[in-house]
Amino acid sequence: MEPTMARVTRTVLAAVVLTGVSLAAQQQQDFSKVEIKTTKIGPSFYTLEGQGGTIGALVGPDGVFLVDSQFAPLTDKIVAAVKQISPTPIKFVVNTHVHPDHTAGNATFAKLGAVLFAREELREGLARQPATTPPRDPARLPVVTYGMGDPVKFRMNGETVELIPVRAAHTGGDTMIRFVNADAIMIGDFYRNFGYPFIDTNNGGSLKGALEALDLTMKIAGPNTRLIPGHGTFINRTDIIPYRDMILAVQAKVQQLIAQGKSQQEVLAAKVTAPYDSKVPGGLLPAGAGTSADRFVSMVYSQLKGGE
Repeated sequence: MEPTMARVTRTVLAAVVLTGVSLAAQQQQDFSKVEIKTTKIGPSFYTLEGQGGTIGALVGPDGVFLVDSQFAPLTDKIVAAVKQISPTPIKFVVNTHVHPDHTAGNATFAKLGAVLFAREELREGLARQPATTPPRDPARLPVVTYGMGDPVKFRMNGETVELIPVRAAHTGGDTMIRFVNADAIMIGDFYRNFGYPFIDTNNGGSLKGALEALDLTMKIAGPNTRLIPGHGTFINRTDIIPYRDMILAVQAKVQQLIAQGKSQQEVLAAKVTAPYDSKVPGGLLPAGAGTSADRFVSMVYSQLKGGE
């Protein structure tokens, strides 16, 4: 599926958000013109796209189950979009990972009566965030947490929802959310189809875990399963193969250069992503101190030098 211009724009915005822009800067964004796009995936399952991570919505007589919460200023628009597809209250919200474009609306949904679920590591990450003025709302913190192990299962609206914990990948507290009957899995941000992979080691992410998460996704997805990244167009399990292979190839090249005694700056200068740059949309766009490619290669170098 080719992305529409609107989706490309949203993905670009997502790439900017994940470059380390401060929460204060994000809060200064103009959300007034953001529109929420609703897409029906199954009889009771929808996605909602606005600004931030794609939201999943399981709806029906048992209430509404949401995946991620985007930004707080968008809550009224998200609630209005949900009410267009279901009159029942929003009962549960689960976060795929800690980044604010997926969690900043948590407090508002909690005050509307939703119970927040997430990995324990995610809650700890939110709790560690630096103090602000005014103080961050404690209602943003998940009240039900879980660790690695068997999936946490919800059975509602004729659907079985599985919260599948992922070993430290994009962050240290990632979760995939599988909608069994709809044959769809929301995979968060350890896969992205704009820019090179972003593994947030400052928030517990790891190269090894990201590769494990990609392998797990291919293992549990069927041939027709729709995989829904946190940003961008839907994919299927075959789309993960070249993505994973690219990571492995870059990892091997960086490891070879490390074995030759090359410094991080020398590895960056070697342009090890060059064979893929024309195939990765946004790969050479700014991302922090350098490009998305630079950020990715620097992360790989750091992880390999650290023995990760």
